[in-house]
Amino acid sequence: MDYRSAGVDIEAGYESVRLMKQFVARTMRPEVMTDLGGFSGAFSMDAVKGMEHPTLLSGTDGVGTKLKLAFVMDRHDTVGIDCVAMCVNDVACAGGEPLFFLDYIACGKNNPEKIAKIVSGVAEGCVQSGSALIGGETAEMPGFYPENEYDLAGFSVGVADKKDLITGADIRPGDVLVGIASSGVHSNGFSLVRSVFSCDEKTLGTYHESLGATLGEVLLRPTKIYVKALRSVKDAGVRIKGCSHVTGGGFYENVPRMLPEGVKAVIRKDSYEVPPIFHLLQKEGDISGKIMYNTFNMGIGMVLALDPKDADAAIEAVSRAGERAYVIGSVEESTQKCAEVI
Repeated sequence: MDYRSAGVDIEAGYESVRLMKQFVARTMRPEVMTDLGGFSGAFSMDAVKGMEHPTLLSGTDGVGTKLKLAFVMDRHDTVGIDCVAMCVNDVACAGGEPLFFLDYIACGKNNPEKIAKIVSGVAEGCVQSGSALIGGETAEMPGFYPENEYDLAGFSVGVADKKDLITGADIRPGDVLVGIASSGVHSNGFSLVRSVFSCDEKTLGTYHESLGATLGEVLLRPTKIYVKALRSVKDAGVRIKGCSHVTGGGFYENVPRMLPEGVKAVIRKDSYEVPPIFHLLQKEGDISGKIMYNTFNMGIGMVLALDPKDADAAIEAVSRAGERAYVIGSVEESTQKCAEVI
């Protein structure tokens, strides 16, 4: 009896590390002080020397049941982008610059080629966000996970000068809400998605004229990473008063998280074009509008609260970063801190 006969292949673990090194190398920053394979990742704090009050920010998240679609489609090179996005977007919407990232992959069987594909997506997400991938863990857990399945989670650390933190404290009635477009469903609401559609190979491979692609292709599109867009807004001299990453819970749960007491966010559904995938989901699942906006991002992945005079400059800055943005609503006086979708 040995470890391999118990279901854990140590040699496969070594091969996974060897294969992923080429992808990890793409993410390196000058501050990285260690090579992949050590017991910890070291990152120099030289990046914060010019700050008055350097403040660390962190975010952790996973991909959730969207992974079930990757299993069916046998496509594993994009879910890593989702994992990074869910973490670094949280750091960025607080005003932080993501510095480094760590991932955790738990699987039933370590297939080195599959693990390398997953990590290639993580590395791509790190490149998009300017983060260094300085470490991670691949845990082979036979008997806990099915042989062909895995879970994927990650952890991001970023930094901001205290004076640059986005807190929402000075949001006032009359401020405008600018929404930055999503790529689709992103990484939330997939338990409902999988209840609406039979997520088997045939269903996911079906082409939909309204989508311009197969259902699986649209649903598996990775989550947008908004780090560059938010940096572009800041570089344009625009002060972001508040910022909300629209994840699970949609507008109703996430937008109020950036608001101070005494105001509410009013979002106008007709202010932008909702992507076709959400119309298809609502129709096929017979889902009410309230549930849709309380579950999905509905085409808006990030909401910014701005002084009205800064709206045009912010939208132009987002466009220069390669993303689309719209004025989607306003802030109004209210006795209840909440979001309304009208």
